[in-house]
Amino acid sequence: MSGVLALDVGGTKMAGGIVERDGTVLVSKIVATPPGGSADELWRTASGLLDDVKAQYSGDVTGIGIGCGGPMVWPQGLVSPLNIPGWQNFPLLERARERYAASGDARIHNDAVCVALAESRFGASRRHSTSLGMVVSTGVGGGIIADGRVVNGVSGNAGHIGHLVVDPDGPECVCGGRGCLEAIACGPALAAWAMSQGWQPIDPTGTSTARDVGESAATGNDVAIAALDRAGDAIGVAAATVAALLDVGVIVVGGGVAQTGELLFGPARRSFARHAGLSFTRDVSIVPAQLGQQAGLIGAASLLAE
Repeated sequence: MSGVLALDVGGTKMAGGIVERDGTVLVSKIVATPPGGSADELWRTASGLLDDVKAQYSGDVTGIGIGCGGPMVWPQGLVSPLNIPGWQNFPLLERARERYAASGDARIHNDAVCVALAESRFGASRRHSTSLGMVVSTGVGGGIIADGRVVNGVSGNAGHIGHLVVDPDGPECVCGGRGCLEAIACGPALAAWAMSQGWQPIDPTGTSTARDVGESAATGNDVAIAALDRAGDAIGVAAATVAALLDVGVIVVGGGVAQTGELLFGPARRSFARHAGLSFTRDVSIVPAQLGQQAGLIGAASLLAE
């Protein structure tokens, strides 16, 4: 028995696993991404996670696939995630290859690209040759699948839908721009906006999250509902733009914020319908990801088949 070692790095959590070529996750584990961690601390967390995963697996490991937030220098794998400031041009692929794939293969790509790839192979967009995958979580990322293949772009950073401008007069974004989708719809921004409008979290002593906002919205809290409406509207604007530009068959949305369900998808679909006026965009569906928290690992492992 053999599998691919997979690592999925996000601003809030890291996931590690062993994945078979058919997308079956044999072993998996999740740990928190150290907030404000140094480069070495972040690598110790990631490598410790992968060591634990390998220790639970008795088969052969044929290589390692990595998904990490961007931007990055690709395919070299020098990562500078906007939501992980401790890594600036960190040689993540080189470190992983040296430790885990001396005699095997090692690949890296944006974490949202990995989710898009996984959903196109095994999930919600598997019946479409061309699709957009979105991750709405600590940040907002995306990946483009065209004619069954990942679109890399000149620098490997194609798909950064989180940095499409959806409101030119909107809030400043961590990327240095203004009015980006991420600055409006990512989990921290969503919760911060709700609090600025008077929303109070259920546990005021803890860190407010999009999940907290979603729970309040589900009980009928008007401000929480408005926060998700605002985020969903921005997602719909961005999705309509991409649908017109790329002629995709479906748009798949995953990530922690997407777990709020129809509270987010309803406004997103209504916004998309208002802005997608071309005949070939009107029938594009915005659907939830099917693979859940395993999507990043499955996609990272699938990079080796690419």
